[in-house]
Amino acid sequence: MAFKAVYPTASKFKYVAQTLAKIVDEIPFYCEPDIFEARVLSPDKTTMTILKMPSIAFEEYMCDQEEFFVVSADEFNRIARRGSRNDLVILELDKDNKVLKFMFKDKKTGVERIFYLELKERVAEKIPELYLELGISIRMLSDDYKNIIRDLKIVGEEAIFMYSNGRFEIKSTTQQKEYHGIFEQDNPLISISATVEKAVSRYSIGLLESTLKAAVASKDVLLEFDSDKPLKVEFELPGGGTLVYWIAPRTG
Repeated sequence: MAFKAVYPTASKFKYVAQTLAKIVDEIPFYCEPDIFEARVLSPDKTTMTILKMPSIAFEEYMCDQEEFFVVSADEFNRIARRGSRNDLVILELDKDNKVLKFMFKDKKTGVERIFYLELKERVAEKIPELYLELGISIRMLSDDYKNIIRDLKIVGEEAIFMYSNGRFEIKSTTQQKEYHGIFEQDNPLISISATVEKAVSRYSIGLLESTLKAAVASKDVLLEFDSDKPLKVEFELPGGGTLVYWIAPRTG
């Protein structure tokens, strides 16, 4: 067996699958003895998402050497959505038959449901990670983050992120509606830090909205930004691992 992983909570795993499927048609997975990864870049290059799950995040993890496989994002997501709260997720790579075995196992009854995903024949081209120094770092509860993004969606298409004097502000304005949020340490931010005096950048509200599925699986969210630079949105996954979004700034 080239690769096998058992994840303890299907109800959390499905949000990871939904997040990846929102961006691309195919998901490339990279397996190493100590980590399970997926890296996807949207066709218009406005969003990059990186999933990292260390071996300790799984109840069982087997991978003796580096492996690479690609599956349909839509099919992977559709299967993942079938998982229930009591299910384990079991992934097994069958290279001989060119399939990914996707199984749910009920932790109470032991009932198993098995699905097979055809592997796509693709060349391994791992997207490099971004390493940017961003001047503003903000941590907040995921519930607060979800409410902010949903409020923004009502108003318009663009959100302006601003920082000055220890305060984080978000604005969005259209002809008939306006949103203006002011956020500070403990009101409601868990933390806020800066290495620059001021920062302003604009981001698509639609792209921000695409991060909300991951917010369901994480207690809090880390935002990092700087003037006219990509926004980093990072979620910690239950049991270990991270899901990171990079969102390109809007110009003009």
